[in-house]
Amino acid sequence: MTHEQCLILPPDVAGLEKAAALLENGALVSFPTETVYGLGADARNDAAVAGIYTAKGRPSFNPLIVHVADVAAAHNYCVFNEVARQLAQAFWPGALTLVLPLRADAGVSKLVTAGLETLAIRVPDHPVALGLLARFGGPVAAPSANPSGRVSPTTAAHVVAGLGGRIGAVVDGGDCPVGLESTIVNCVGEPALLRAGGIPLEVLEACLGRPLVRPSDPALPTAPGQLESHYAPQGNVRLNAPYAEEGEVLLGFGPVDADLNLSVAGDLNEAAARLFACLHQLDAMGAAKIAVSPIPDHGLGRAINDRLKRAAAPR
Repeated sequence: MTHEQCLILPPDVAGLEKAAALLENGALVSFPTETVYGLGADARNDAAVAGIYTAKGRPSFNPLIVHVADVAAAHNYCVFNEVARQLAQAFWPGALTLVLPLRADAGVSKLVTAGLETLAIRVPDHPVALGLLARFGGPVAAPSANPSGRVSPTTAAHVVAGLGGRIGAVVDGGDCPVGLESTIVNCVGEPALLRAGGIPLEVLEACLGRPLVRPSDPALPTAPGQLESHYAPQGNVRLNAPYAEEGEVLLGFGPVDADLNLSVAGDLNEAAARLFACLHQLDAMGAAKIAVSPIPDHGLGRAINDRLKRAAAPR
């Protein structure tokens, strides 16, 4: 089945083999991870990686995350220190990206690293992603499969709606269970949180037995997802709203009377998994003004608030 020349592939052996062949030929292939759908290209192929930036309309100074099939593969491209080894052992496969020194012989396109001497890398925790990576046998650069600055996709339909005519294929693996991008930790020097995400800060700090340094200047991203205006729906967003004002649609949290609700039960895991799907739904409703209920700023709430703050930033 196709949509505007974008193949929609099933997540079976034949579908994954076709997707791997497309990647080998320099095409762009979207695939599900536990966080969101990624837009994959061979990380060693300059032209393919340039295609990601073109398809997304993404600023070229924003680095990309590379996905690999296992920890052993990650060692081919990066130099691990003790902190990185500890985090990889505890959280890979999983929603954690590590920023590590790039090996001199890594062979990764400079467009992936945006010219930096570091690489953002992770092992995703999704059978379809891992199946594709194992068949492809190389590093796959894969930011979220959405037009740059727009809401991240958590279903194949979201990918097709945003990028249908610009990519080779999407492997339809159903809904993404986590629904928020990976947490990013810089392991060069003092370990630092670069982006809140699918693994809460408190869990990482408990694993390491030490606090992580917090992020600083968003104008100079060292990792994906650090630009100020990002994850934005079409409408204007107002945060920490106890209720909707006239003309606004309320995106609720907890037991509130809302047009859409991230989690009536006030469950942060459910809210994280539903966040991007709700923002897509608000676009489909044509919501021009969006009010958002207050979200507790701990655990996954911190990552949700980070995304919402970027969604509400001036564009």
